[in-house]
Amino acid sequence: MKRLKIWRRWFARRFGYARLVCLALLVGFAALRIADPSLVEELRVRTFDHYQVWDSRKKTARPVVIVDIDDRTLKAVGQWPWPRTKLADLVTNLTRLGAAAIAFDVMFPEPDRLNPDIAVETFRNLDEATRDKLKALPSNDQMFAEAMKRSRVVLGETGLPVSNSELDKKLPQTGLATLGEEPHRFLFEFPGLLRNIPVLEAASAGRGLLTIKPERDGIVRRAPMITQAQDVILPSLSLEMLRVVSGSDTMLVKTDREGIRSVGVKGFSIPTDKNGQLWVHFAPQDPSIYVPAVDVLEGRVASDRVAQRLVLIGTSAAGLNDIKTTPVDPAMPGVEIHAQVLESALTGSIISQPNYGIALEFFAAMIMGVLVIIFAPKFGPVTLVGVGALFASVLIGFSWYYYVRYRLLIDPTYPLLSTTAIYLTLIFASFVREQQQRKQIRGHFAQYLSPVLVEQMAQSPEKVVLGGEERQMTIMFSDVRGFTTISESYKHDPQGLTALMNRFLTPLTNAILARKGYVDKYMGDAIMAFWNAPLDDKQHEINACEAAIDMLEKIDEVNKEREEEAAEGGHVYIPLNVGIGLNTGVGVVGNMGSDLKFNYSVLGDSVNLASRLEGQTKEYGFPIIVGSKTALAAKDKFAILELDFIMVKGKTEPEVIYAVAGREDVMHSGAFQRLRNITIEMLACYRSRDWQGALDAIERGRRSEDADTLEKLFRLYEARIRNYQANPPPDDWNGAYALLTK
Repeated sequence: MKRLKIWRRWFARRFGYARLVCLALLVGFAALRIADPSLVEELRVRTFDHYQVWDSRKKTARPVVIVDIDDRTLKAVGQWPWPRTKLADLVTNLTRLGAAAIAFDVMFPEPDRLNPDIAVETFRNLDEATRDKLKALPSNDQMFAEAMKRSRVVLGETGLPVSNSELDKKLPQTGLATLGEEPHRFLFEFPGLLRNIPVLEAASAGRGLLTIKPERDGIVRRAPMITQAQDVILPSLSLEMLRVVSGSDTMLVKTDREGIRSVGVKGFSIPTDKNGQLWVHFAPQDPSIYVPAVDVLEGRVASDRVAQRLVLIGTSAAGLNDIKTTPVDPAMPGVEIHAQVLESALTGSIISQPNYGIALEFFAAMIMGVLVIIFAPKFGPVTLVGVGALFASVLIGFSWYYYVRYRLLIDPTYPLLSTTAIYLTLIFASFVREQQQRKQIRGHFAQYLSPVLVEQMAQSPEKVVLGGEERQMTIMFSDVRGFTTISESYKHDPQGLTALMNRFLTPLTNAILARKGYVDKYMGDAIMAFWNAPLDDKQHEINACEAAIDMLEKIDEVNKEREEEAAEGGHVYIPLNVGIGLNTGVGVVGNMGSDLKFNYSVLGDSVNLASRLEGQTKEYGFPIIVGSKTALAAKDKFAILELDFIMVKGKTEPEVIYAVAGREDVMHSGAFQRLRNITIEMLACYRSRDWQGALDAIERGRRSEDADTLEKLFRLYEARIRNYQANPPPDDWNGAYALLTK
């Protein structure tokens, strides 16, 4: 122990504690690969998924046909399950067409409910003689079994999570031969087994498990070729089909100490993983191998579509719920996965993960990890990233080459993951050292520079530059109406004025920040803020309108408190009223100012217009006025009222402006809808020079409920109209009104 401590101290002094930690991390990742938890495995198989997407299996032959119980077949033949006599006809027709073997991707665990002796019990008002005749008829199951005996049919079975009954030893079973270790301990095991009814099992040429176990993420990547159920090793449906067509009596399983290496029948040897699963080499879904079952039943299929082919009978009908996700297709019928396994085996296009692959992964991880530990502290970040990218490219290229050339799966993610973790650890150690250096910088310069500049210098010196970027933003200007009068009442109490400003600026600021706004600056009693910078905000127009309404509500609360205080103190109460202008447009945002002092702010025409709109709130009688882009984005969430078509001083393009009168509850109220309709009528008459029509609309508006809301707007337009009646606008007048003030 003492020698270990001495060695550790020597290593730390010679190479640093960070490298010592990285060596321990390298050993830890080696243990992690041996344990191979689900997270590591999932990362590995996701990589293999991409390989299959980029280079999926190319079909050179189509030895398999799927007889599809699709939606068209169900509509023509009837709902599933069908009478077994219909399935007997299906088997008979396929046999006549020359099918090499037929397999059902469906099960028959119960007698046909339409067997005469079963169905007769559901009939009413039958005499005993008729009942006896019906019971004497051959069963549908027996007719199905007779058709199967005249062909080579493989039936599907499925594993169950609980034991159901003892296995019937009288029923035929597939023979098993092993070479190497006993395979039982490596196989997936099901306590129970669901089989078909005995009469069908006895008539079939083979029996195979249908069970395909998806990975944790629901994707089917591997298909078990052999499985253990009720202590018996059973082949998969696809392996059993190969056994039947090859004429084998047994299947051969080869194993070693690590697990199962391959399974096979006469003429076929299929490499598997240690649990007896085949990595399926998927091809994209192939509609050409599907034949609707109704076409087979009605004799519309040419013999060359079926002759000498393996036939799988399954379903793609949505209602029968046999859809699987594969690396190359998000929705593939389960029966086609069996077809993909058969095609891979018959064409020799098989992928596998070799046992020596783990050794290669260990070797790559150790070499790359040690190189990073030795050289990372010596190289600059650019050089290190370049070298790391080179190593990563070589590793991924090596893995990809083995997949494309030899169809072997070598995992590049484990060595990349371990090397990246070591690299990040070294970066963290470097970060800790830099933090210590920054602390020293703060200590040295705090006496000579402002704390803000010192912090910027310590954190990110490269960012202390002028410049900006263009963004689509919503800008707000707010100002307190009549604040000069209010401030004069505090001319002998400057501290009281300061307290008042803090009292209303704090809730207004909180309202802006709560709606994701950025407060740019305070200008006396005014606030400038904006949205969608520095952080992205996809709903910046909505959030800005919400903040504006929140600000009015906050001011109402402050006014209520001040009114109560004025009544108790016996002094004059002057309410605070806020005007808010909002505009959406492109602005240049960033650090702006001089080399010595600057702020994060925004510039542009959209900013100027927002400022002008705030100034117009007192003219139009609405506390919130917004530009056209803001109104367009917010029209479904707020009560938006068109006010005017104005030409702002200093601009050449007119702008339609709107008032925000409230949220959705106000928008859907009858009073607002009536006022909105009157305003629309007034503006339409006004812009078409129908002066009397506009005045009539104003008079009707004044007689309506809540007309006082629009009184200031009505007086403004009434004055304009009287002026235009005396001095008509020019012929090219477009309805825009030029503002005389900013």
